[in-house]
Amino acid sequence: MGLLGTAVVRGGGAVLPRGFWVAVRVWLEKPQVANRRLCGAVIEAEGAVLLREDGDASLHLGSCEEPLGAAELGRLWREVCGDLLPFLTAGPGRELRAVLRALLPRARSAGPPAPTVKELVVQDVCKGTVTFLPLEENSEGKYQIKKCNIYQIQLTHIKDEEWSVSIIAPSSEDWFSDGITYPKLSWLGDVLLSKLAKWSVEQKCSEFRSTLSLIPIAKYSKIYQDLKEKYKEMVKVWPEVTDPEKFVYEDVAIATYLLVLWEEERKEKGLAKKQSFVDLGCGNGLLVHILSNEGHVGRGIDVRRRKIWDIYGPETHLEESSIVPGDSHVFPDTDWLIGNHSDELTPWIPVIAARSSYSCRYFVLPCCFFDFHGKYSRRQSKKTQYREYLDFVVEVGCVCGFHVEEDCLRIPSTKRVCLIGKNRTYPPTERSLIDGQITQFIRNRQSCAVVAHDREDGFNHNNHSDVCKGASSELPENVTETASGIWMPGFQPREKAEQTRNCAALPRDFVDGVVLNVANLLLNAVPTKSCSTTHGGNKNTWNQGESLSLKEVAEHLNKETLKRLKSEYGGLQTLLKNNHQVFEVLDGRVHIRDWRKEKPSRKTKPEVKRCLSAEAFKTRLCWFFIHHPDGCSLPSESCPYAHGTEELRQSDTIKKKKHIR
Repeated sequence: MGLLGTAVVRGGGAVLPRGFWVAVRVWLEKPQVANRRLCGAVIEAEGAVLLREDGDASLHLGSCEEPLGAAELGRLWREVCGDLLPFLTAGPGRELRAVLRALLPRARSAGPPAPTVKELVVQDVCKGTVTFLPLEENSEGKYQIKKCNIYQIQLTHIKDEEWSVSIIAPSSEDWFSDGITYPKLSWLGDVLLSKLAKWSVEQKCSEFRSTLSLIPIAKYSKIYQDLKEKYKEMVKVWPEVTDPEKFVYEDVAIATYLLVLWEEERKEKGLAKKQSFVDLGCGNGLLVHILSNEGHVGRGIDVRRRKIWDIYGPETHLEESSIVPGDSHVFPDTDWLIGNHSDELTPWIPVIAARSSYSCRYFVLPCCFFDFHGKYSRRQSKKTQYREYLDFVVEVGCVCGFHVEEDCLRIPSTKRVCLIGKNRTYPPTERSLIDGQITQFIRNRQSCAVVAHDREDGFNHNNHSDVCKGASSELPENVTETASGIWMPGFQPREKAEQTRNCAALPRDFVDGVVLNVANLLLNAVPTKSCSTTHGGNKNTWNQGESLSLKEVAEHLNKETLKRLKSEYGGLQTLLKNNHQVFEVLDGRVHIRDWRKEKPSRKTKPEVKRCLSAEAFKTRLCWFFIHHPDGCSLPSESCPYAHGTEELRQSDTIKKKKHIR
């Protein structure tokens, strides 16, 4: 064993030691954040080890969610404790901690899956050491320490606020690397050591739970790989305009999560029958298709039929229908309601579940931010908008009488936090009381929205946390509940025909006006930038203008323009990016594009994808030739756009327009 590498870190008092053990826990529980070839780890059991005066080391198991894991750790300790003594440097009376973990490799693209590897991890908090001991089964089926791949992480106090994090490992001759569970020694000394040092001094806490914290990761990994293989052909036949790989594998991951969650629930409650479900706002219906194929009776409802529905066959039940929260849309015989990117229905799903039956549960994966009555309005500027919205949906679930649990899914999306309402916080006899509480809460939210709308000028993003304090629970006459059974008259389900709202459908004269306005703003800003040129324009210098932040640009646009842009996805930024001939938006700042600097060979820039093809050459007028005070920075023969109508030519290809039906 020898020193593989050391990193010096700084931290006063108990901050650094505490941070070190947080870093160790991250490496124990989530090794995939450092080693991308792992998909996770499972802590099967852990317990305290007390070293006695006679040199004996006895294990005292604490509470453990997996009794089999606890028994395994106890048996394992008895078998290997003799071999462990050389690594236990603690003196008599000192307490250590033993952890049994399983490392889960990612599936290979080809060949058999890599095996799960078990490790015994021994932590000595007083000495600041963590020893990792790989295990292997012998011919008798008993575990023994694999001597070749033992390594240790150490924390040492140097002086004052200086500490060192080190990794001790065997020589390369005694280290076996499989490239997956056990990378090369150089990886331990470079990548892992730097990660541990970084995590040790990071003070920030995540806003969200650990990924897959509510379900067994090993079971999830196996089922996910099976389903991914089973449904991979869907990518080849995907008829929608959306990205097939993202949507197929995301829905496979969500289906896997639900299947494992429901299997654990059946075990916990002693159920034999698989749970039924309804997916509200099911979209492409793939999640419904997978869950149905895996034996769960259910259906999906969406306002708009998708082309892919025809592929699934009659066993997948999908309905084209609008969902308006009310007495006609409750599901008393359904076990679970699902809201997977359910948009305007997201806050209503806990309500529908609560009013469907006492036994109905729900799963929601919030994406777009909606309140009961429309778009969600921010009220707490100290939180991210996403965290604030999640807290709102959690609050809805609590008001509806659910014990709400939160988890992070393993999906290719930035919005991957799901909220689960599995258990109730009240007895069945209090359902009517809770129902009244729900009604009052919805009324208060609607009243807050009315008050906020009266105060709002459309562009004020100040903290509105006090808006509800003076709001009355009385609703305006046009939004009171009616006897029709609709819980909120005026609720707007999404439209049957989806509108294009990425600024592409805005009137041309409106877009041209905004482009000219913003360009003049940048060109007239002081101090101006000028760039010498000898081959373009009518002068020796070409005005590049200044760069401004998106916020600064927005402040110079009138309220009507901003209000119109606000209704489009991405707003002002999307409009400017759409007009990439004129603008370049980088890191939240807007620049005039200088076409002399465009280098199509650069692979790191997204603008490469936008380079005009030969077929599109000279099929559009050059904005700079017409509007820029110095003309175009390129000569006519080099500019991909037409310098005047006489250069315009007919396009050789027909531009495709995507109509989502």
